[in-house]
Amino acid sequence: MIPAKRLSDNPTAVARRRAAILFVNFLFIILAYYQVKSASRSLLIEHWGADRFPYVWIFSALILGVFIAFYHRLVERYNRLHVVLGSCLLFVALLILFRVMLESMSAAATIGFYVFVDILSVVLVEQFWSLANTINNVDDGKRSYWFVGTGGLVGGVLGGALAAALLRYTPMTTADLLLSCAGLLAIVFALNVVMARMGLYEEIKSDVSPVQVANGWRSLLQSRYLVLISAALLCAQLAQPVVEYQFIKSVEAAYQELDQRTVFISTFFSVLGIVSIVVNLMFTPIIHRFFGIVAGLLTQPIVLAICSLGFIAIPSLVMASIVKISDRGLSYSINRASKEQLYIPIDPVRTYQAKAWIDMFGYRLFKILGSALILLFTQWLPVSLNVPQLGWITVAVCALWVAVIGLLAREYRAVASMPVPA
Repeated sequence: MIPAKRLSDNPTAVARRRAAILFVNFLFIILAYYQVKSASRSLLIEHWGADRFPYVWIFSALILGVFIAFYHRLVERYNRLHVVLGSCLLFVALLILFRVMLESMSAAATIGFYVFVDILSVVLVEQFWSLANTINNVDDGKRSYWFVGTGGLVGGVLGGALAAALLRYTPMTTADLLLSCAGLLAIVFALNVVMARMGLYEEIKSDVSPVQVANGWRSLLQSRYLVLISAALLCAQLAQPVVEYQFIKSVEAAYQELDQRTVFISTFFSVLGIVSIVVNLMFTPIIHRFFGIVAGLLTQPIVLAICSLGFIAIPSLVMASIVKISDRGLSYSINRASKEQLYIPIDPVRTYQAKAWIDMFGYRLFKILGSALILLFTQWLPVSLNVPQLGWITVAVCALWVAVIGLLAREYRAVASMPVPA
C-alpha cells in the first residue's frame, strides 16, 4: 500500500487539485493511446490488407467481451488504485514485447497488436473514469468532469501531432511508436503514485452493490425509455465500422509506404480531436440552449448521412476523411454531451446497470453486426458493393437512427415531466 500524505487544505482546494491532476492524467492516457492507435491501423493495412479489417474487428470484439468481463471481476476483488498501477506496468511490458515481435512483421503479430491496442484503450479509459468516480462526490463531479474530460480531447490532438512529428523529424519508425507509448504510460504510472501519496485517492464509500450484467439486461427490458436510449446508441455503433472501413480503404489506396501512411493517420486523428473540441466548446452549448438535447442527438446522424451521400457522389480520401470526422468528431462531442443528459431523469442504480450491459456487450455485439454487414455486401454476396456504395448502408442506418430519436424524444418528455421521488 502506498503511504498517503494527509492534506490540510479545505475540501474545495483538494477538489481543485484533484481535478487538475486528473486532467493531466487523462491527457497523458489519451496521448499514449494515440501513439499506438495510428500505428496499429497502419501496420495492419501493411501486413493484412484493408479488406480483412472486418474479420479483425469481429475477432477483437469477441476477445474484448471476454476480457472486460474478467476485468470487472478483477476490479471487484482488488483495490482500484492497485489495478490501475498494475495495468500500467503490464501494458508497458507488453508494448516492449510487441515491439520485439513486430520485427518479424508477421500477420499474426500485427493482428495481435491491433487487438491489444483495442484492449489498452478500453481498459485505460474505463479504469480512469471508474477510479475518478470513486474519489469524487456528485457535486465535485458536476463541477469538474467537463474540465477533466477536456484533458482527453487535448491528449488526442497532441497525441496525433506527436506521433506524426516523431516519424517526420526523428529516425523513429511506425513500430517505434510503441516505445513512446510505453514511456508515456510510465508517466501515467508516476502520476497515479503521486496522487496516492498526496492523499487524493481516498475513495468515497458507497452503499451501491457491484453491478451485475444480468441486472443491466433486466433494467433495459423493464424500461421502454432505456430500450430506446440503447437503440440510439447502438445505431451509432452499427454505422461506425462501415465509416471506418471506407476510411481505411481510402487510406490504403492513397498511401503505399508504411511510415507515410502512419503520419497521415496520426495527423488526421489530431485534426479530428481539434474538430471535437471546437464542436464541444462552440456549437454544443448553443444547440442545447436554443434547440434542446434532441437536436443535439439528431446532429450526428443527419450530418453523417449527408456526408456519406457526398462520399458516394465524390469518392476520395478527402471525402472519406470528412465522413469519418462527421462520425467520430460529433460522437466525441455533441452526441456524448447530449446522451449523458438523457440519463438524468432515471434512477441512478438502474442507469448504472443498463450502462454496464451496453458497455460490456451491446457495443461489441453491434460492432460485430456492422462488420458482418461489410463482409456480406463486399465479399459474401454474389453481387457486391464497392467502397463508396457502402455509404447507402450508413444512410439507411442513419434513417433508422433518426426514427429512434423521434420515439425517444416523446419518451424523454414524458419521463422528464414525471415528479422526482422523494
